[in-house]
Amino acid sequence: MESKDMFYMKKALDLSLKGIGKTSPNPLVGAIIVKNGKIIGEGYHEYYGGPHAEVNAINNSHEDVEGSTIYVTLEPCSHYGKTPPCADLLVEKKIARAVVAMIDPNPKVAGKGISILMQNGIEVVTGVLEAEAQKINEIFLKFIREKKPFCILKTAMTLDGKIATSTGESMWITNEKSRHYVHELRNRVSGIMVGVNTIIKDDPSLTTRLKNGGTDATRIIVDSSLRIPPDSKVLSIDSDKKTIIATTDRADKQKIELLKGFNNVQVVITPEFDSKVDLSYLFDWLGSEGIDSVLVEGGSTLNFSIIERKLADKVVAFIAPKIIGGDEAKTPVGGKGFEHLKDAVSLKNIKISHFDDDIMIEAYVRKDS
Repeated sequence: MESKDMFYMKKALDLSLKGIGKTSPNPLVGAIIVKNGKIIGEGYHEYYGGPHAEVNAINNSHEDVEGSTIYVTLEPCSHYGKTPPCADLLVEKKIARAVVAMIDPNPKVAGKGISILMQNGIEVVTGVLEAEAQKINEIFLKFIREKKPFCILKTAMTLDGKIATSTGESMWITNEKSRHYVHELRNRVSGIMVGVNTIIKDDPSLTTRLKNGGTDATRIIVDSSLRIPPDSKVLSIDSDKKTIIATTDRADKQKIELLKGFNNVQVVITPEFDSKVDLSYLFDWLGSEGIDSVLVEGGSTLNFSIIERKLADKVVAFIAPKIIGGDEAKTPVGGKGFEHLKDAVSLKNIKISHFDDDIMIEAYVRKDS
């Protein structure tokens, strides 16, 4: 692997991040075109349904791209979707060399784009910064393979493991920088999920609030008995994304009809599991609706149910340097809990970051645990 290839691929990967919050359920892709040792064009996938990164890079080039090298973070597509095949375009433009970070797992592509390039005399190099590219597109990779949302479980607690005082006071456990990062997470996913107790207690908006506005996610409320108050903010918020309320047949039929009358609100009836919403069914349904990722923001009962049903892929846990104490003060993961240590969920690939005095631990769930 040549150092220059890694240098330009790193630039392409950084460029791909500009599409965060706008491409779902498509991947984040960046492309750099280099000729005679200098960059002549750059592009990234800017929004769902829009031109792909390769097209934008070619259109943005200030020189003829014939004979150049293109660095692209994902294998060029080989099929007609919302746009024509990028592999055919690279052949047409007489690109000489293509450096690709990772193969597209989409069965419609999956090596076919690479084959088109090679069959037409284009030199192809693959696997350059592949691990980095896979991490950037971890949401896309799971969704395209399993048709289920990538699930991030987010928690915030004090040093002694409390998410609120014994009286329920919780604003704010973490600092402003930590809370800003949570909005960056919201901007990245297509769904935010909370339990109804969080709605009743905190009445959150569940919107994305960044300096540039950001992109709201679909709000998903898990409410087995349909206890959500009709005056909750999530039912009447000004947002281009809808609020989904997942409930069961035990819900009051009149209240279902009442909620259906709200603008941009959808009620989904799921089967029951352990006398609650069947979360596995719900996640499958969300995937069928094109929701490729879900950020779970509590409360503690929902958090345990997500872990118990083996739905979490990633955990993002904030720890604030505060001590609350109290036997009645809640912890991030409640519910009935596991009775035996052998059943505890294990994490891997631990990464620790700091937001001033707050600590953030990011890790992935061991699927064999």
